[in-house]
Amino acid sequence: MTADNNTFEAGILPGGMRSRDEIRILICYLLKSVKKPVKKDIITEALQSEALANYFEASSCFDDLYNNKNIKKDGEGYSLTESGTMIAEQLETEVAYSVKEKAFLCVMSLIEQEKLDRENSVKISKTANGYTVSCVISDRDIKLYSFELYVPDYEQARLVKRNFRKNPEIIYKAMLSLLTTDKKLAASALEDMTRSRPTAN
Repeated sequence: MTADNNTFEAGILPGGMRSRDEIRILICYLLKSVKKPVKKDIITEALQSEALANYFEASSCFDDLYNNKNIKKDGEGYSLTESGTMIAEQLETEVAYSVKEKAFLCVMSLIEQEKLDRENSVKISKTANGYTVSCVISDRDIKLYSFELYVPDYEQARLVKRNFRKNPEIIYKAMLSLLTTDKKLAASALEDMTRSRPTAN
């Protein structure tokens, strides 16, 4: 292994990747495993958030793969070319299974969160006496439900925003059950709420 292949290790936990080759292989493996185009920032955020690779190293390795035509632009994301697929299939054993699994689960979680954020928007607006939190729940192009909630301070507004983004489906189910007086739906919403823990962070 040459010195140029060693990575900048700041922020990398034990078990993380210490070579640029490993990072490139893992990126190809992730694009192959997800089976649909993935945005660059989702890949790099997953590697960084799991402390598997430094953000700048991950971003640089991603660019290397693109410049070497191992990956290609595909809509809003990226996918593998034939050479990238070969890397993913022939060299994936070079990266530990635990690393691949951790990165894959994080990428899938980020993709799902991006989908939820796109379909369910929330905005905080300052008012004369506090803050208004405006929430919209959608299903693709259909707006299912929207509401505005007044709160007296910014911390409560942030709490509402975070928990709305975490559980838009539960909120919609709870409101629908109240407006339709559907007791079974209300019980289902309550059960969902007990399984979900609100966060104040």
